Amino acid sequence: MIEPQGSVLRVVANGLEHRVLSYGDNTGPAALILPGITSTALTAEFMALALAERFQVYVPDLRGRGGTDRASDGHYLLDDYAEDVTGLIRTLDLRRPVIVGHSLGARIAAAYSVRSSGAHEQLVLVDPPLSGPRRAAYPTTRADFDAQLQDAYRGTTVEELRKWYPRWPERELQIRAQELPTCDREAVLTTHDNFHREDFFPYWRRLRQPALLIRGARSPVVTDAGAEQLRAANPGIPIVTVADAGHMVPWDNWPGFRTQLLNYLFAPTGASSV
Repeated sequence: MIEPQGSVLRVVANGLEHRVLSYGDNTGPAALILPGITSTALTAEFMALALAERFQVYVPDLRGRGGTDRASDGHYLLDDYAEDVTGLIRTLDLRRPVIVGHSLGARIAAAYSVRSSGAHEQLVLVDPPLSGPRRAAYPTTRADFDAQLQDAYRGTTVEELRKWYPRWPERELQIRAQELPTCDREAVLTTHDNFHREDFFPYWRRLRQPALLIRGARSPVVTDAGAEQLRAANPGIPIVTVADAGHMVPWDNWPGFRTQLLNYLFAPTGASSV
């Protein structure tokens, strides 16, 4: 059993009890990391530890994952997730945090930014799903997610996961095997359905600096064509590509992702090097 290296907080926000992992010595500015559709806070610990050198980092389990309550009545819309972020920031008394979101977390971060009129410092969106009405489907199907969950509930092994993620470090494979069974089936499948019902682009078009989008060069989620659509829809937000990485950019190429992330966050003006 892999335990968090940070502190474990229990926070009531937006009508749910959330488990939040916290890293740092409480003296730096705040940073919030938002995980993806089948990821918990612990899966992002390696990112949190890297940022904890400069920030007080908070990583919540999204509703229906890890130690956070399930939602009632299938409330897994972007507005529901974004309102959770609003409540967590308020309850934790975070003052204009840096926000880093991966995949679903990136969609949530964008929705929060728009809803809050940019009440944050730098915003980093990592390979957000571009699927939506009249757009290409998310490349991992509903059936694929359901099969992954059923395997996890039966007891996914590290060796089985290594077939899908051959370059991941052993610890990250162990964490995924441990944490995936905590993801509620309704939370995952309803969110996947909403990837196709809700359009990311209206949020993207309204984003303003300071913000950056990071994608994987081999990502089937933000493809080269998708990146061009993003640039056309909002040319004011820079997009950088991490070589030799798919959708799981930080896991696939941690050194390349870390360089892009830290260069952006620690630049004097928060400007991208692109």
